[in-house]
Amino acid sequence: MLASVTVLRRCLGTATALALIAASAWATPAGTPLGTWLTQDGHGVIAIIPCGDALCGKIAGIDREAAAPMPTDVHGRPQCGLTIITGEKPDADGTWLGEITDPRDGSSYRAKLWVDADGNLRLRAFLGIPALGSTQIWRPFTGHLTNECRLAGPPAPG
Repeated sequence: MLASVTVLRRCLGTATALALIAASAWATPAGTPLGTWLTQDGHGVIAIIPCGDALCGKIAGIDREAAAPMPTDVHGRPQCGLTIITGEKPDADGTWLGEITDPRDGSSYRAKLWVDADGNLRLRAFLGIPALGSTQIWRPFTGHLTNECRLAGPPAPG
């Protein structure tokens, strides 16, 4: 009888350990959003960086002609270097939750970020609940940026 209790305890202990390992692996995100990302339309590059105890995103590059002036936000500030993603903190499901602001009109939305299995950043902007939003897919930026905040390659898709 004592031997069966010992075997049962070992089995339960092993099963518990395996369950904890599996649960922690499932909760681990595919990667963090840190890095530079080409926006879905291919006309902007956003750098996701640490900002205190959260992550934020700044405009690092804009696809524009050499003679074109720097676009400005709704307040007249140059868009290059503008922080548009703020307060992104890890959520229990492995995503990051914060806010995003559209520099063109100043509208703010909740923003859920995660890196998918293909290494792309998914950004879901929404009001209220995520089901009332839309998701963009941003790809890792592999081109170059000029000192004037222009994309120097590769060309934007489409």
